[in-house]
Amino acid sequence: MNPEKRLAIFTRLRAENPTPTTELNYTTPFELLVAVVLSAQATDVGVNKATAKLFPVANTPAKILALGVEGLKDYIKTIGLFNAKADNVIKTCKILLEQHGGEVPRDREALEALPGVGRKTANVVLNTAFGEPTIAVDTHIFRLSNRINLAPGKTPLAVEQKLLKVVPDEFKKDAHHWLILHGRYVCTARSPKCAVCVINDLCEFKQKTKLLEELPKRTKARKQA
Repeated sequence: MNPEKRLAIFTRLRAENPTPTTELNYTTPFELLVAVVLSAQATDVGVNKATAKLFPVANTPAKILALGVEGLKDYIKTIGLFNAKADNVIKTCKILLEQHGGEVPRDREALEALPGVGRKTANVVLNTAFGEPTIAVDTHIFRLSNRINLAPGKTPLAVEQKLLKVVPDEFKKDAHHWLILHGRYVCTARSPKCAVCVINDLCEFKQKTKLLEELPKRTKARKQA
């Protein structure tokens, strides 16, 4: 994919959604950190339902630590892998209090040293909470980048490095959100909605033409039925 296409893709995504942001509900960097840790292998909707009950009661490292592991589990037990996540969040709270004055560090190495925080989570926090031009690569962005040939790579890290290299600087701060939302709602895994995609004439998805050709046939068949 050439630079002109990439520029056009992000220009259109920005026009469609000028101020993108995460779908996780949060008000502080710490709340975001907890929400992202909880979101691993879980939906944002599910996490938001749990944190809507948790954060009014405990939304600082000290308050969550006071709940203890079992107390925290009561609030997040509807989320997948809640046992391991509760352990990680409690351990993270201890580290934040002991090593960072109870604040979320604005440093990748320090973030990745926290239990349950990997490169993707660190990137989300750095980008969303602190405005750093990082690009977190989740399953949606990995699939999308390879499918449309935006930034192909065999691993999430390879895709991240390619995106940081080819995404124009003016779009880097919001690129993560545009791509994840596009992958979540339009360029979906099983049935990409090519017919309503704002970049369908720019992407290089090889099966796109077939999907677009089949749409009128499917519409006609539904009307006849």
